[in-house]
Amino acid sequence: MNEHTISNVVIVGGGTAGWMAAAAMSRFLNNGVTRVTLIESEEIGTVGVGEATIPPLLTFNRMLGINEHDFVRETGGTYKLGIEFAGWGDVGERYFHPFGSHGHDLGGVHFHQLYLRERKRRVMQDISAWSMSAVAAQAGKFATPGPNAQSAVKDLLYAYHFDAALYARFLRRFAEGNGVQRLEGKIVDVALRPEDGHVAAVTLEDGRSVGGELFIDCSGFRGLLIEEALHTGYEDWRHWLPCDRAVAVPSRYSGDPDPFTRATARSAGWQWRIPLQQRMGNGLVYCSEFLTAEAAERELLANLEGDPLAEPRHLSFTTGRRKLGWNRNVVALGLSSGFVEPLESTSIHLVQSGIAKLIALFPDRRFDPVERDEYNSQMDELYADVRDFVILHYKATRRSDTPFWDRCRTMDIPDSLQRKIDLFRAKGRVFREGRDLFATTSWVAVCLGQHIVPDEYEPAVDALDEDKVATALEQMRRDYLQVADQLPTHADFLRHTGATLANAAPPVAAVKDEPNFAFASETPFNFSANPL
Repeated sequence: MNEHTISNVVIVGGGTAGWMAAAAMSRFLNNGVTRVTLIESEEIGTVGVGEATIPPLLTFNRMLGINEHDFVRETGGTYKLGIEFAGWGDVGERYFHPFGSHGHDLGGVHFHQLYLRERKRRVMQDISAWSMSAVAAQAGKFATPGPNAQSAVKDLLYAYHFDAALYARFLRRFAEGNGVQRLEGKIVDVALRPEDGHVAAVTLEDGRSVGGELFIDCSGFRGLLIEEALHTGYEDWRHWLPCDRAVAVPSRYSGDPDPFTRATARSAGWQWRIPLQQRMGNGLVYCSEFLTAEAAERELLANLEGDPLAEPRHLSFTTGRRKLGWNRNVVALGLSSGFVEPLESTSIHLVQSGIAKLIALFPDRRFDPVERDEYNSQMDELYADVRDFVILHYKATRRSDTPFWDRCRTMDIPDSLQRKIDLFRAKGRVFREGRDLFATTSWVAVCLGQHIVPDEYEPAVDALDEDKVATALEQMRRDYLQVADQLPTHADFLRHTGATLANAAPPVAAVKDEPNFAFASETPFNFSANPL
């Protein structure tokens, strides 16, 4: 331990972001010197609704040593194999963005390039027919791959849906059990050090002063420290992502939960559908320039699959990010750092990635600028990459049936995204080196799903025998169908592992562990030197 080791970390705000940060720091900064304090007010509450996630969250939970079944059971969770998009390419169309891969590469050639050549020879099914996750999702099937799986089930990759408030509560128990101190109270003042402008302390409504050396701002859109105290500035992305409002409501549903999220394009935005154990999470993200709050609420309620369980909640936001995620001795996480609408379920991943990068670049009391600058550079790249991928869904539409969609179809886009589209349109090329999110499969799924079809394929494909490739592709497709047929239903898997579903049927006795998939997920996780 060096003499400059930070001894007090103060997290401002709870919710998912705050308690994820507290849980991770209680695990990785357990050095006997650094204390972690979290301040939140029950009066303020959080934005959390039904939350959909992406696969990297599994790594976060495993690094904390969290048992998967306990986590799913206590957060009202279900499993997620991808996202179904309805009405995005054109009215009435659907496509599936799966987790995992499309098929397998052959001879060093990407699978989607083989698929592109084959579809020039004959009529082909949608590329999702070559995804284990997509085939299982569309059949309503699910299982976690066994540690020694030999069949195509090993290609199944998944994430979760859960109640965000329950997840925050779950992580709070974990963090407090590891020594994090929680203080109840509302912050009314922020004191800055005159010599360098760093935050020195925050004052609570009851007069208590809480000092620290490193502050984590998880105060939501407000940005209590990062913006109100440090005036960091905000980069507005509404030119490309014009939706600025949302209305959310839970509803009943009588069927079994699907193992996927659905995003349905509506008149001036899109509607999310997130199946939890006991309810359906629903919401409409929309642009207030084209739709009033009252009309948005009517549109959402008219498209629910069951009766609403609460009054609709209205939210407003500005898509974009802080100009600095780490400013002086404050690091912003969650909504304090920026907001990219939840179309691809990236909100929690941006929190997780920020935490991982902060731990990897954790400062001491000298706050070396090189660490701060590296953090900001990496987070800027990540936010821009997520931004471009979400914009792609809006730009790559053929819809002109409403003024909103006509604007999206014809808008200018960032040069970085235009280059990606041009490369794909020419010969189906996708370059993702060094990116920690949205692999080739993701770009291929959205581009092909929304009619960005390459003019040609890579020349390297022609080095492979057409008939042998066709046979291999057909065998892959059949393997995925055969494995999906053997899997338990998503509902049976959940019941077997202790979940309580709204459709409260008992577990199916015939469902049992198989060598290729598993109900147990208690294998000890080996600590990695690369956290999170």
